Amino acid sequence: MKRYVGVLAAVAVMLFSLEAMASGTIRIGALFSVTGPASFLGEPEKNTLEMLVKEANAKGGIKGNKIELFLYDTQGDATKAVQLATKLIKNDKVVAIIGPSTTGDTMAIIPIVEKEQIPLVSCAAGVKITDPVKKWVFKTPANDHVAAEKLLDYLATKKQKNIALLTVSDAYGQSGRDQLKALAAKKGFTVVADEVYSPKDTDMTAQLTKIKGTKADAIICWGTNPGPAVVTRNVKQLGIKIPLYQSHGVASKKYIELAGADAAEGVILPAGKLTIYDKLKKSDPQYKVLSEYDQAYRKNYGVEASTFGGYAYDAFELIAEAIRKSGTTPEQIRNGIEQLRKFVGVSGIFTMSPTDHNGLDLSAFEMVKVVKGDWELTK
Repeated sequence: MKRYVGVLAAVAVMLFSLEAMASGTIRIGALFSVTGPASFLGEPEKNTLEMLVKEANAKGGIKGNKIELFLYDTQGDATKAVQLATKLIKNDKVVAIIGPSTTGDTMAIIPIVEKEQIPLVSCAAGVKITDPVKKWVFKTPANDHVAAEKLLDYLATKKQKNIALLTVSDAYGQSGRDQLKALAAKKGFTVVADEVYSPKDTDMTAQLTKIKGTKADAIICWGTNPGPAVVTRNVKQLGIKIPLYQSHGVASKKYIELAGADAAEGVILPAGKLTIYDKLKKSDPQYKVLSEYDQAYRKNYGVEASTFGGYAYDAFELIAEAIRKSGTTPEQIRNGIEQLRKFVGVSGIFTMSPTDHNGLDLSAFEMVKVVKGDWELTK
């Protein structure tokens, strides 16, 4: 009986693979916040993935199989993300899913991909996505605790030990707040203010006025645009001289544009190397990937590539490499991603393992500063 069940399981896997690769194609799904409040994440992710699929297919696909992309817009709505993830798996028969763009959307669909056993490579940063490890879930942005540690280590060098937190009340902000508070306690920092704002808030002067009355050496804002840009403008308007730091969630020129170069001047944050790759030594192991991605994106879309688009770049390349090395079924792709070592991407150098489905460390970030409307490496 056991042997019979095993044969049926093997046949099922084979049929799934054949259906997913009908006519020599590999079906890959994607969920991004192309419209809505998080469109600054989803739009470059969509553009990047479509560009990569087009490039790969022009070269004959992956191992001779063309890629068929099924890409949907979640609009940053977790309920919609669940519906679309189900559609990708049940109707479109994809062998892997890239995205979603946000931590909230990702957390909402994890139970589905785990149940259906479809590998998911998220483009969101929340540590809870991969900690604890879920068998079928990976992510390309470095975990927010890595960004938080990079930031606090920098503050320590500046002897800024009294910190004021201002975090957004969504999944990304809550995760960052938790990580910052835990690390602060371990590293000898004192949290002198712990303020929160809503993703839809358009003015944070009340929270910042409270912070202004403390003995804070630094303000850490943790969120994704437009909130952090509003905070930046409010700091300027209130004449607050306390240094302002942001999270990696705003590591693109869009933040400077929204905040205004004058208000953003001097703001510091941890960011992936893409933002300053032209200032890296050409011997840097990521330089070639970063420069080629940026040049290709500029050629296709007329603007520079963003860190957020880089998350989709890495997700696609991790899946493609897994297919090349391991095979095309969902299980083979999952196993292939987990076995990747020292894989050079846009977001860093990935070393996955059964206990680490993110694979990035502190080396994924550089501390950057806004100087005259552009990013510069901090000294």
